[in-house]
Amino acid sequence: MSDKFEVVVIGSGPAGYVAAIRCAQLGMKTACVEQWVDDKQKTLLGGTCLNVGCIPSKALLDSSHKFVEAKDHFDVHGISTGKVNIDVATMLARKDKIVGQLTGGIAGLFKANGVTSVQGHGKVLAGKKVEVTAADGSVSTIDAEHVIIAAGSQPIDIPPAPIDNDVIVDSTGALAFDAVPKRLGVIGAGVIGLELGSVWSRLGAEVVVLEALDDFLPAMDAQIAKETKKVLTKQGLDIRMGCRVTGSEVSGAKKKTVTVSYMSGDEEKTEKFDKLIVAVGRKPSSKNLLAPGCGVNLDERGYIFVDDYCATEAPGVYAVGDVVRGPMLAHKGSEEGVMVAERITGKKTAINYDCIPNVIYTHPEVASVGQTEQQLKAAGEDYKIGVFPFVASGRALAANDSDGMVKLIADSKTDRILGCHIIGPSAADLVQQMVIAMEFGSSSEDIALTVFGHPTLSEAVHEAALAVNGHAIHIPNKKARKK
Repeated sequence: MSDKFEVVVIGSGPAGYVAAIRCAQLGMKTACVEQWVDDKQKTLLGGTCLNVGCIPSKALLDSSHKFVEAKDHFDVHGISTGKVNIDVATMLARKDKIVGQLTGGIAGLFKANGVTSVQGHGKVLAGKKVEVTAADGSVSTIDAEHVIIAAGSQPIDIPPAPIDNDVIVDSTGALAFDAVPKRLGVIGAGVIGLELGSVWSRLGAEVVVLEALDDFLPAMDAQIAKETKKVLTKQGLDIRMGCRVTGSEVSGAKKKTVTVSYMSGDEEKTEKFDKLIVAVGRKPSSKNLLAPGCGVNLDERGYIFVDDYCATEAPGVYAVGDVVRGPMLAHKGSEEGVMVAERITGKKTAINYDCIPNVIYTHPEVASVGQTEQQLKAAGEDYKIGVFPFVASGRALAANDSDGMVKLIADSKTDRILGCHIIGPSAADLVQQMVIAMEFGSSSEDIALTVFGHPTLSEAVHEAALAVNGHAIHIPNKKARKK
């Protein structure tokens, strides 16, 4: 490819395709390099998120939630359904249709904005050049004035449970089981493990989650994490903490099973499963990404070194999304892509990393933004808390969906909101209200004085804000707690 581009983006996931579109919108001649292809050698845009991550997992989560609602919870509304069955093939076909619609949509957006899509594996060379190795093995070089690396991430493998894409699978394989396993093991009680475990548990699998850490969801607020474990356990997930997997053995001919060995404290135990999901986290996809002498450096974990504005140590080369520091979240990467595109054109765009929401799409959903109570305690900060349970929400009760709570944390002196942590219905959408509030430096009193519609789930956020200062209406008020 002989054309010179003002910007070349490596990777078409949420960080990459958004960066490419924004660069094109700002008038820059832009190309986006993507290595994924389908079975017809057609470029697959959208990265992990759209193809084997956020979108397909949410499709299965929604389908499985509707199944368990119809099977177990419609009767409370006076609705009789008879026996409810799940057609896994139809469920997976729906998931694939959604993925195809969205990935095809990116291709349309590229065309509409004038972004050139280039198939192949991109490697950064010295002098802001990008080497592209196509699926057919051919190699070309693209000259650029600016390079944005958005190569994404991939599942972490562990030696005790090597992936065979049959019985032992990673998160990608767990999205494509052709039948509901009778007994399913999940290694890792993080976001991915809990979401995928929930999908197949709802559909009838006996699910055992093995987590090496002693603390459940240690990055979440401890009160919310405790409630989350209680709710998920009630739903049927067998979550075992402090269990370190030491080995696995696949046996059987046609009907294979896997025996997992693990240490629980000082005791060695084994469990047999029909399928095993390895969900112990993700690592940046930085292998074979940087040529020697390109000036871009990695840390010991494979992340690309960048400054606060995602610039690498090589002039004109940037990196965004999962391949750099910070949480591996699609929306974080997208905003970094926009920030870099705009900074290239001279704008002083920046990201408030303290206001990035995090969500676990179990049911109920778990969502958070800002600091946790344990973080504030460790820092010696004075704070106050307001908590409102959904069981006191008229809208949640009407929907038969009242597990969980809203927890709001504010500074004791200034009343400025420091964090919001929710487990409950529509938590992902409710927490966004607090993201906006925190972005504008709001106090809990600002939220308390805001009029919320009735009856809505959002009223739980309002009541939590009132509770911060002991003014809640629909629950008894407790004395404001400080550190």
